[in-house]
Amino acid sequence: MPMQGIEQPDLIIIDETLRLRKYDGVHDFAFAWYQDPDTVLMVDGVKNTYSRERLDKMYAYLNNIGELYFIEYLQGDVFIPVGDVTFRREDMPIVIGSPKYRNRGIGRRVATALMERARSLGFTEFHVGEIYRWNTPSRTLFTSMGFEPYEETEQGHRYKIHLTADEV
Repeated sequence: MPMQGIEQPDLIIIDETLRLRKYDGVHDFAFAWYQDPDTVLMVDGVKNTYSRERLDKMYAYLNNIGELYFIEYLQGDVFIPVGDVTFRREDMPIVIGSPKYRNRGIGRRVATALMERARSLGFTEFHVGEIYRWNTPSRTLFTSMGFEPYEETEQGHRYKIHLTADEV
């Protein structure tokens, strides 16, 4: 479900090899991502892998609170889902579910595209709800993009960035 009063696009083209596709209710392919304890640790702060019911509930919840997208990467001549992201003013959780697609700059390109979207929608500030202390790749990514910690949480920090016309 898009944010109130804002139309969610079906696709956000990031570049010739990367795009965001609006969530359409089909997510069976993502089950394997949430079977990896290390992925789940970065997402939830614990290593409890997902059941299909829990995955269904997670995607229903995320789709209800913001714009939910699958991150799709061009493999040959077909775009394949490699992760997911939810976009809303208060958070932008990015999950690269398939380990073989991590450390390729995909998260940075997704974050940059969504920051551009935020700015085009008139957001003057953009947040990341929480990054755990042990999630060094996410902390490094967001701080290198100008996000700053503004509130300590039990397991990490919340981050924010002020958006101006010349950023992103």
